[in-house]
Amino acid sequence: MDINAVKEYLRSYDGPDMNIMEVCGSHTAAIAKNGIPSLLSPKIHLLSGPGCPVCVTPSAYVDRLLALAGEPGTCIVTFGDLIRVPGSTPKNLSAARGGGARVEMVYSPMDIIPMAEKEPATTFIFAAVGFETTAPVYGLLVDTLFRNHMTNVKLLTAVKTMPEVIDCLMEQGAPIDGFLAPGHVSVVTGTEVYKPIAERFSIPFGVSGFSGEEILLSLYGIVKVRGQGKVMNFYPSVVKKEGNPKARALFDTYFERADACWRGLGKIAGSGRVLKEDYSAFDAGSRGLDEDHKANAACSCDKVLMGKIRPYDCPLYGKVCTPMNPQGACMVSTEGSCFSYFSNHRTDR
Repeated sequence: MDINAVKEYLRSYDGPDMNIMEVCGSHTAAIAKNGIPSLLSPKIHLLSGPGCPVCVTPSAYVDRLLALAGEPGTCIVTFGDLIRVPGSTPKNLSAARGGGARVEMVYSPMDIIPMAEKEPATTFIFAAVGFETTAPVYGLLVDTLFRNHMTNVKLLTAVKTMPEVIDCLMEQGAPIDGFLAPGHVSVVTGTEVYKPIAERFSIPFGVSGFSGEEILLSLYGIVKVRGQGKVMNFYPSVVKKEGNPKARALFDTYFERADACWRGLGKIAGSGRVLKEDYSAFDAGSRGLDEDHKANAACSCDKVLMGKIRPYDCPLYGKVCTPMNPQGACMVSTEGSCFSYFSNHRTDR
């Protein structure tokens, strides 16, 4: 469809108000970068959901990482965003490193292999946080460790899956009329995973890419079928109906379904993945990390993640809580909704 016609339709839409939630941190960043809210009718409202894995990691997980970082002969290996996330206190991995703990940042989980080979006397612990997108790489990492009999690498896992949290949001009455489905996740899962939720709650899903035009086209499709339980794929060059069965099979070989705690949302049945008992030698104590205490009691990340308020409605936003001094996980990650709103001066409602 002609993109100018799409823009005109979304700009002039005058039907019932629609709340559309994106559940992908990359979409949140792309929406801000492309100025999407300014192109929409005042009756179309975009909400940022639990689409940043760092943002939904509970405080108990960070506390466990901090405890492990304090053990002699241990090196914590992590992606960059996690290093500044507070646990149940304001302390984070960055502070631990400043206090003498060894914390290394990497771009790929597989980077831990040469590190561990070079220092066999050191225990390396990878902070395995993520959704379906990174899950297969964790499967590959465990596969490599298992096949090469490497005993000085362990994973502390906080792997979560999207369909269960979306279903939970709808069950809890989140004010959502449609979902901009996550493009990266859908590459692995395929599009059918959203169908039961779409049909059950009579809400449309639009699987989207990350360019401005792709997002606008997906929003157009969602608005056009408001109130209908449809799943539409607007990213067919990358996302297939069946997803990537080989990637899922690799992960499923080593991991199994489990309940998981989401920061601000609590425990969600079947929404996590943990190492199977046969591979527990590679687990750094991932099970049972369910406590989720706020480092700052006034933080409203939970309400932001559920779409109940916008980031700027939090009493800490832009005052006590900034990217340089984050009080909650949504302000830490570059894919977090509070970080995106603050960095791009978003005031859309």
